[in-house]
Amino acid sequence: MSPRGSSAVRCAPPVAGWLLNAAYLLLLTAAAPLLVYRRLRYGKYRAGWREKFLGAVPIRRSAEPCLWLHAVSVGEVLLLRPIISAIRAARPDIGIWISTTTPTGRAVAQEKFPNAVVFYCPLDFTWAVRRAIRRVRPDVVALAELELWPNLIAAVHASGCPLLLLNGRMGERSFRGYRRARIWIGRILARFEAITAQTIEYADRFAALGAPRDRIVVTGSVKYDGLEVDRQQPRTLELRSAFGLSAGDAVFIAGSTQAIEEAAALDAWESLRPEFPNLRLVIVPRHAERFDDAARMIERRGHLVHRRSSGHNAGESSSTGRGRSAVSEPSKSSVLLLDTLGELGACWGLADIAFVGGSLTSRGGQNMLEPAAYGAAVIVGPNTWNFRHDVELLRGREALTIIPDGAALAAAIRELLRNPEARRGQGQRARNLVLAQQGATARVVGLVLESLSGAAAGATRRAA
Repeated sequence: MSPRGSSAVRCAPPVAGWLLNAAYLLLLTAAAPLLVYRRLRYGKYRAGWREKFLGAVPIRRSAEPCLWLHAVSVGEVLLLRPIISAIRAARPDIGIWISTTTPTGRAVAQEKFPNAVVFYCPLDFTWAVRRAIRRVRPDVVALAELELWPNLIAAVHASGCPLLLLNGRMGERSFRGYRRARIWIGRILARFEAITAQTIEYADRFAALGAPRDRIVVTGSVKYDGLEVDRQQPRTLELRSAFGLSAGDAVFIAGSTQAIEEAAALDAWESLRPEFPNLRLVIVPRHAERFDDAARMIERRGHLVHRRSSGHNAGESSSTGRGRSAVSEPSKSSVLLLDTLGELGACWGLADIAFVGGSLTSRGGQNMLEPAAYGAAVIVGPNTWNFRHDVELLRGREALTIIPDGAALAAAIRELLRNPEARRGQGQRARNLVLAQQGATARVVGLVLESLSGAAAGATRRAA
């Protein structure tokens, strides 16, 4: 491994950090009305203010080695599962500290990693990130996928702590944007001791932006290793029971959806039910604050909603007299709404047909590999640039259906339902692809453990 950064980078003038502080404050001021609205309307941004703005994160008092992992939200947190599992198996003495940006990410991290210290990552103000580093005293800091916060990166680098980018990706749109500030971005990337890239294409983009080529390692994607492939796992079976699904049901899941995609899924289900009366619909909105909006939309269309969180059909009271808080058996005509956090991964295991959201909107798609790993027949819209490599792999194996718009969703589902052998074949090809891509975790964890060992050796030399 090459030395971490040149002296020119290490001695970058602090004025850059304060200029960024000023820019961030201006942006926050401009966004204040929207932030206040979302706080009042959805209850967002109410927690973690001291951690975010002041860097008042937990204080590490133990002497064990410390690995600080940063994951923005739920997807990145779940990505850490195989990494943390492998690290704990190899080095149980290492303390795991996990920072997140979003409340949902923090909640899932606390659930999935009860033995880790979980906290909000400070916002990228110089005073906040420096204080957080002093309190945590990490031996290694690792950022997941593509987190290029300049002040945080500069503060970690200045502390002498090795900095890693794990499972790095650089989509085409991000690359075009960063290329406009290539000199500045190059200085930021030069502060990483190692960048593990998912693909050769991503590695080339990091290098084109100025990352030292000898610090970029193509490992493949950790997300393949963290994917569940067993439909009989307990969490999936529990969801099947909770939703009242039977062996004869054909299950269509629309997951990680936005509003127009939920409407498209409902349109498709309504049009197909006369021909396929056993077709069941499960809707999983992308954002927790939209759960109630999705339920109201379904009810306005005249359907019962069976919500996972409360275990009842909305609009019905049970015979116990406890009304909406009571549990009732889902009606076969109910739309099933998964309105809990961290369960979509298990829920995909119920799907015969899976539509992955964010692909009919400008979001650029969501992770279609989770349903693919279970062998579901996966459908996406045309906008999947955030997962272009995955889409290309799946298309190359004839393991993905791409539709041009929401109006085409019903026809795509009808074709799959009328041809069950073709549907199962598409799903099996997708599952086989996922299994063939696994193995990146071992390579990534090897680099993390190498950095931890190097940090420990450096600390021993300094102490001597």
